[in-house]
Amino acid sequence: MDNRSNIVWFVADQMRADSMAHLGNPAASTPNLDAMAEEGVSFADAYCQNPVCVPSRCSFLTGLYPHTLGHRTMHFMMHREDPNILKTMKEAGYEVVWIGRNDFIPGSWSKEAYCDHFFDGTDLVDKVGVEGLKMNFGGKNFPTPEVPEVFEGHDLKYSFFQGKYPEGSLNSDFDWNCVNAALAFLDSIDPEKQEKPFFIYCTLSFPHPPYGCEEPWYSLVDRTALPPRRPNVETLEGKAGILNAIRERQDMKGWGEPQYDEMRAVYLGMVARWDHMLGLVLDKLRERGLYDDTNVFAFSDHGDLTGDYGIAEKCQNSFEDPLTNVPLVVKPAASVPVEPGVRHGVVGLIDLPATVAEIAGVDLGYVQFGSSLMGAISGEDTPHDAVFCEGGRIHGEWQAMEPEHGPESPYWPRISAQHEEGSAHTKGAMVRMGNLKYVMRLYEGDQLYDLEADPMELVNLVDDPAYAQSAAQLRDRLLRFYMETADYVPPKFDKR
Repeated sequence: MDNRSNIVWFVADQMRADSMAHLGNPAASTPNLDAMAEEGVSFADAYCQNPVCVPSRCSFLTGLYPHTLGHRTMHFMMHREDPNILKTMKEAGYEVVWIGRNDFIPGSWSKEAYCDHFFDGTDLVDKVGVEGLKMNFGGKNFPTPEVPEVFEGHDLKYSFFQGKYPEGSLNSDFDWNCVNAALAFLDSIDPEKQEKPFFIYCTLSFPHPPYGCEEPWYSLVDRTALPPRRPNVETLEGKAGILNAIRERQDMKGWGEPQYDEMRAVYLGMVARWDHMLGLVLDKLRERGLYDDTNVFAFSDHGDLTGDYGIAEKCQNSFEDPLTNVPLVVKPAASVPVEPGVRHGVVGLIDLPATVAEIAGVDLGYVQFGSSLMGAISGEDTPHDAVFCEGGRIHGEWQAMEPEHGPESPYWPRISAQHEEGSAHTKGAMVRMGNLKYVMRLYEGDQLYDLEADPMELVNLVDDPAYAQSAAQLRDRLLRFYMETADYVPPKFDKR
């Protein structure tokens, strides 16, 4: 019998940290995340390392930055020899269960090197070694949503807004299939006969747009309780060119607060639906007698603008908190010392592999740029002086433009800006230290925000003489970051 504790990663797609009630959103309904934060730790200042799916996942599954192995785009995934926490945990004797989204290896690859069981979200069939992830969300037989009257006369083509789905109409969608697979696996475990611990990587699609959900989550959110929205980007100075480019092309300039409020409320309904599914997994762990011996990590790959700055969805090289500050809530096993509550101090998703390695007593066998969060969970300070996020491309880097999308795609406003060789899709990098956030942008002006005085990141202080010393310090920290993490040497020797 292996006495190491179990691990569950329950992962959202595109959930922002301020969508949780316990971090101060008065309209949010996240009772399970909130309860986890009371029993365990919620890292309020957790950041992804890239604000889109594939680069972020390649980072948090390896403990390496997106630039380290070149994983900076949606279409450059891992090589077979790249390290990966799923593969490592399987080799270390964990029963690894991968459920749902991929977004880190080519879909045609066998999953056998990465897990013992793979459920692709289409049904409850174990598909280890079977090709591909087949999402049915938005598929041919998907129901038609009801669009609220508030949108009458408004163009929704590029807004990602869909509205209310008929009650029960999504009962066999991708996320439900994934959660049911997780519940079925847990039902198969007898704690008295469990020979080795499990590591479940369950990664759902909600609250990724399109913005739509069914009852009871659609009507759950009080539209009058929503916090203020960040002002439209054209009213601000010194913001990223990509935001202005998307704003010009998304056809949402005729929207007022009623339309944006509906979008934001439906998004929070999608978050509440995801939280409900998390609760089902937690309840199943309790029912099966596995809860006390399981470490649960709930987090998201990146965030979502959700109408902030007048923009829907995400973008790949802007670093405002709605895009980069993500939920990271940890309920440790009962054997783990914990000082429960909300923890401040910057951390990154890049810290997850090192944290899992300490829990499991596993040597990852290669350098980690993240650090274990186990000390912070027990009440020590968080392990970093700074946290980083990066994105964008250099001129001529066509392979980073996502060229397969055309005007028929809802992503076209963003993708069309990425296709151009102007400054909008410039390579950029963010560093946050304390309450200051600095963004270096290759082909346009840098940015500096004081998050304590300006939490909505509205006033760019990069040219303010009062912040000149701080700006220089943060630029130096970015240089040191790249010196520490660039041109990574793989942990193998090539014969001459």
